[in-house]
Amino acid sequence: MKIDQAERILDAAAELFARDGVTAVGMGEISRAAGCSRATLYRYFEDRHALHLAFVRREARRIGVRVAAETAPLRDPGERLAAAVLVAVRLVREVPALLAWFGAADAGTTAELAQSDEVIEGLGLRAVGDPDAARWLVRVIVSLLIVPGRDDAEERAIIERYVVPGVLRDRT
Repeated sequence: MKIDQAERILDAAAELFARDGVTAVGMGEISRAAGCSRATLYRYFEDRHALHLAFVRREARRIGVRVAAETAPLRDPGERLAAAVLVAVRLVREVPALLAWFGAADAGTTAELAQSDEVIEGLGLRAVGDPDAARWLVRVIVSLLIVPGRDDAEERAIIERYVVPGVLRDRT
């Protein structure tokens, strides 16, 4: 399997994000880690914002595929929605390069990028049928990653009590 240059650059950026934090990593560091020139890096990503957005889009798609696979067997819409949020949170927490986006220094960048249509689509949240509800679900996920609950049970209880009824209120 051949990995293209853009993917190598994003993979190198992921390692740096995990080690140093997102906003602390510059384009020069990424080009060196990817083994390419700055000119090559800028051929694929016009600036750091474009690289950040490409990284977040890619990872949102990856997470969205896994969330869909893990929640597909669930038939109850409320149970499926709660599981989708919790699975997304768990998957981010499992990957240091993703978790790096939710530290204090990087939360602002994350909050801005998280509301992009590409992230919402990548996570599969268009399925809720309401663009505003999908954006709200991304905010819930980001909030849980920045300010986690005391444990998994508390996070599940909050989602089941407040999020699921709010999203499904007019759909059941």
